[in-house]
Amino acid sequence: QVQPVESGGGLVQAGGSLRLSCAASQVIFRITAVGWYRQAPGKQRELVATITSGGSTNYADTVKGRFTISRENAKNTVYLQMNSLKSEDTAVYYCNTGGSLPRWYWGQGTQVTVSS
Repeated sequence: QVQPVESGGGLVQAGGSLRLSCAASQVIFRITAVGWYRQAPGKQRELVATITSGGSTNYADTVKGRFTISRENAKNTVYLQMNSLKSEDTAVYYCNTGGSLPRWYWGQGTQVTVSS
């Protein structure tokens, strides 16, 4: 199994932007659907966005129109561009496989904090 490494989080003002990165050392990365998940304190982990190996994307309604998921297969990296951030986006963000079930080990995640 693979443990991804998330980065790019930080503290931003409401309305600001962040770009998260997820890197996974996995030879099969290029044919794997990848998703971004987030977990806020006291809440369940939720799936935010997914991208297939072919580039098809899906988003949770809460982030649609504000977040964009993309990938660079040659770098084994997936990105999450986060714009127009809201306080309710505050969470630890993780990446994992984006299919029916997570298949990688969970990484440390990256903290996103949005101040109002």
